[in-house]
Parts: sequence; C-alpha cells; structure tokens
Amino acid sequence: MNSVNVNRDEMDDADFRAEFRAFLAEHYPAELKQDFHRPFRRLRGEPANDWQRTLQAHGWRAPAWPRESGGMGLSFRKQLIYHEELEHAGGARIIDLGETQLGPTIIKMGSPEQSEYYLPRILNCEHVWCQGYSEPNAGSDLASLRTSAELDGDEFLVNGQKIWTTHANDSTHIFTLVRTGKFEKKQQGISFLLIDLDTPGISIRPIINLAGEDEFCEVFFENVRVPKANLVGELHQGWTVAKALLGYERVWIGSPALAGKALALGEHLVQQLGLEDDRGVMDELAQLQADLHDYRLLYSRTCDAIADSGKAPGPEVSMLKVYASELLHRLTEFNVEIGAEYGAVVGDVAIGGDSTADMQADLYWQLMMARPVTIFAGANEIQRDILAKTVLGLQA
Repeated sequence: MNSVNVNRDEMDDADFRAEFRAFLAEHYPAELKQDFHRPFRRLRGEPANDWQRTLQAHGWRAPAWPRESGGMGLSFRKQLIYHEELEHAGGARIIDLGETQLGPTIIKMGSPEQSEYYLPRILNCEHVWCQGYSEPNAGSDLASLRTSAELDGDEFLVNGQKIWTTHANDSTHIFTLVRTGKFEKKQQGISFLLIDLDTPGISIRPIINLAGEDEFCEVFFENVRVPKANLVGELHQGWTVAKALLGYERVWIGSPALAGKALALGEHLVQQLGLEDDRGVMDELAQLQADLHDYRLLYSRTCDAIADSGKAPGPEVSMLKVYASELLHRLTEFNVEIGAEYGAVVGDVAIGGDSTADMQADLYWQLMMARPVTIFAGANEIQRDILAKTVLGLQA
C-alpha cells in the first residue's frame, strides 16, 4: 500500500513513533538540524518549503487536518508523538500558519469552494501564508484594529497597516482581520479576509529585531482590491473566525523543547568554562534543572488530560505558555551571565579562550530571540488575565 494513503492514526503508538523516527532519520536534511549552539533557529523560505513538500510526498504533512481534507487525521496523542519526534530529530522550527491556523479555519468555517481551492495549495506550499492581525495601535487589544475594508460591488477596498507580521517577506498570501462596520461593541464589525500579497497596493517593509533577524514586517494596504469571495465566514463575524484559530496553538507553544535546548547549552557552558566548582553557578543551574523537570511533568500531565478527554484545550493551557516562555527567559539570561564576555559578542564565538575551542555559540542572539516569546501568541499579561477570570474565578 502507498504510504501516502495509510491511515496512521490506526497504528499502535509505538509503531507510529518508530515509523516516523525512521522516516526522519532517512529524509531530514542533516544541514538543517539544530544543535544546542543555536537552538532557536527558524527554517524559512525555500528550505522550509522543500522540507514541507518532502513531508507531503510521503504522507506526513498536516497531522491535525482530517484525512478527507488532505491531512493525516491524527488524534491529539499521536500529534504529540509527531512533535516529540521532530524535536528528537533536531528539526528546525517552521512557522507554517497555512497548515496550523488557516487550514483548520477554512475546514471549519470556510466555503466548499474555498476548501477546494486553498487547502491543496497550502499542502504543496504553492501558497505560503502569514497572519495580518496586529496594528500599531491594536496589539493585545486586537479589537481596536482600524484597517478598513469597504464593500464595493464584488470587491472589498482595503486600506490600513499591519505590524509584527511574521515572515511576511517570505509569504505569498496573508489572512487578515479588517474593519467592515461600526457597532456598539468593537469586536463586532470585524471580518476575516484572504489576500494575495501580489495584489497592487500592498507593500511590505521588514523590521530588523535586536537579534539581527528580519522575521517581523510591516504590511501596508493602499486601495487594495480583494474579491468578496475571499471573505471567510459571515460579514462582520471575523472575531468569531479568529477565535476559532486558537486550537492547540498554546499547547505547542508551551512545549518544553526550547527550554530543554537552552538548558543543554547552559550545562555545556558550565563544563566548557570550568565552573563546576562555583557554588553560586551550580546552585542556580540546579534550580533551573529542577524547574524544567517540574514543568516537563506539568506539560505531560496536561497533554495526557487533553488526550484522555478528547476535547479541545481549555483556558487552563494558558499557564503552559506563561511558564515555558518565562523559564526560557531565565535560562537564556543564565547562559549570558555565566558566559561573561562571550555573552556580549554579537555573532558566533569560540567559547573557551582560543579559536580551537570545540564549542561555538551566539549567546547574545539566543537571549534576544527569547525576549519576544512572552509577547507573541497572546502576551503573558493577557494569559494571566485569562487564568484569573476563567480558572481562578477572580473578578475583573
């Protein structure tokens, strides 16, 4: 039987894990593997697309999509195994918003015509999507967005600006929230539009972050004409569509994998710099090791509870995002602190005192790449509000 057509959700968990591990060992490009020297690398552009196409060709693409929509149709437990094996293989992270966010939204709330047109193009990387939500005055308060879309016959006329649009400079399309009407509640009158970035009137300006990466962009819309058929869901109901995107996002963002890689770097630094006899350093390292151990147990129990219940994650998963991101802050700060002068160098540097040292790392880059983790996918302050109101039952 063609492996592309195999229903792997029916496999035993151990067999599924072994088969995916063997596939990754054979097909994942060695030059793309992460190591603890630069563990936060994101794969983007054609290298990312080539790897996604390899997954698609062998039936390992879109683990969370239903099989009838072209995905693998995996249970949450097997999705967890899937992500664990990618991390075990040293796979670089990919921000594939077409697969993880837009695809499930179109499957759930789009028209049959939209599913037929967009889903195959997402799977074969013909369309690469970015998310147009945040604006200069509408970040955590997303409902205050002002980018407008006025209906003009069979088209919307879009004007405005989006900011912090991750990898817009590598994308072909953008799914975006736009203001289509004014109502008593600001969450009303927002619509969800799909826009081709080659449409006249769109300009993209990359923003260089403190780590020297151009991951974030500004996107400007000036009299951009978008077909009415590109509206997902009902007019003025984009807020409902946007909320449907959340899914398991905070579960995957809360993975302890990045923190584990940062800790591995810290442990290696301690050995490389001969700090094993420094009581202060070892006490702090032991605390971080214990905190990561405890968090891994919490993450595992939370995922098991979701898998056993068969229900979508509740608001309590916000604690995963908060804890994992703040632990990552502490770990990267520890690495820079014990790295001393090496932590102040921008770019890879030989750790240990001479050019023949067997360890090269960019401690500054990792610290800077960890800073925005507490902000994206819902700032930690917002996550704490969610936990306070819905889990602890505190008054606003």
